[in-house]
Amino acid sequence: MLSVIALLAGLAVVPLPPSGAALPLAAADAPHVGEVQALSVAADVAAPAVSHESYVATTGEQTLVAGGTNVDWAKLVLIEGDWPVTEENITFMLRWMRQENGADNWWNRNNPLNNGQGSGGGSGLGSYPTLIEAAFYAAENLQSGRYPAVDAALARGDSADATAQAIWASAWASSHYGYGTHWSSRPYDVIEAPASAWGR
Repeated sequence: MLSVIALLAGLAVVPLPPSGAALPLAAADAPHVGEVQALSVAADVAAPAVSHESYVATTGEQTLVAGGTNVDWAKLVLIEGDWPVTEENITFMLRWMRQENGADNWWNRNNPLNNGQGSGGGSGLGSYPTLIEAAFYAAENLQSGRYPAVDAALARGDSADATAQAIWASAWASSHYGYGTHWSSRPYDVIEAPASAWGR
């Protein structure tokens, strides 16, 4: 009897294998014997809330049309051209629009950049049904291969001045904007076009 007690006492002080360690084959294959252990958690302990959802918001055409400003139109052109919508790109677009039609009438003939492509006016004096079509054709023309330096500068999106120099050097305007002497860099105003110009 003493030998059985000594054996049990010896087993009680044998350290358990580390967590995750493989059990000897005999122990792993042995059928379960004895009571099943249970774990209870206090009622006031709550599992943390875990969210598996994520949302990314991008400005789309409907939002820009609803806004209806010159800034919205500049962003729409950038989105149509798949160029980054950076502050530098927006600033360039607004300065350019101001040179073409003036700030207070930037939507003139629904052709803010006096673009000839798709407007029915090869010299840039044509018009579009809405500013939405105007944005599409402006981006298409800039990516046509006729203005690679402008396209590349917009793709970088890091300098309104560098993109302006690219448009001055291009054939967009026969005046070349006086190579900058007829180009204003003053801050732009945010001006809304009439709803009809947007087709709404």
